[in-house]
Amino acid sequence: MDRRKFNSVWMPVLGMCFGLSGGMAQAMSLADLSQGEASQGLKTALEQGAKAAVLQLGQTNGFLGNEKVRIPLPGYLNDAAALLRTLGQGQQLDELVTAMNHAAEAAVPQARDLLLGAVRSMSVGDAKKILSGGDTSVTAFFAEKTRTPLSQKFLPVVTRSTEKLGLANKYNQIAGKAAELGLVGREDASIQQYVTGKALDGLYFMIGEEERKIRRDPVGSGSAVLSKVFGALK
Repeated sequence: MDRRKFNSVWMPVLGMCFGLSGGMAQAMSLADLSQGEASQGLKTALEQGAKAAVLQLGQTNGFLGNEKVRIPLPGYLNDAAALLRTLGQGQQLDELVTAMNHAAEAAVPQARDLLLGAVRSMSVGDAKKILSGGDTSVTAFFAEKTRTPLSQKFLPVVTRSTEKLGLANKYNQIAGKAAELGLVGREDASIQQYVTGKALDGLYFMIGEEERKIRRDPVGSGSAVLSKVFGALK
């Protein structure tokens, strides 16, 4: 695609994404941004965000110490928590939350290669969806491309972690006590599936957070490509 066609197709989309009018988007194209540079800038942003999210969440207390992604008790147990605490189950509840979050932290490093592979194989159509899709477009992209395979990779790691941390036993003890009180149904999903799903939710959320940081401050990202592409649109 030549530069004139790039400007007529991509810059209005970029303008919508960053809140610019059509005239401003055209004025800020600078005629030195090629389609390749714009695509590379977006890919660099997503790769950088994915790496940062995995690094943050994959460390000790990466989930537990972050209120935005900390995995809470499953809804039915959370609803019953106050009553269970009055019955002397407070320590067990706290241990369950800690074990769930540590299991998620152990699984997250498995995501790096799949996330980077999704970015590197990103199509022009994917890029347009991300650029015009608003604040949740990055999360939607990664979820669409990686949620199923990552669930398959996370579940065995979470299962091993739950065994090591005694999570299943902790959960069964709490759930059993709640069931005796009629607060929990026997058909509830396994704790391993619950932790896996929440770990992925937290991962995609943090990737989106990292990408928003880059959009706000491309120069501060330390990447010449990001500074050129995203800086031209500020």
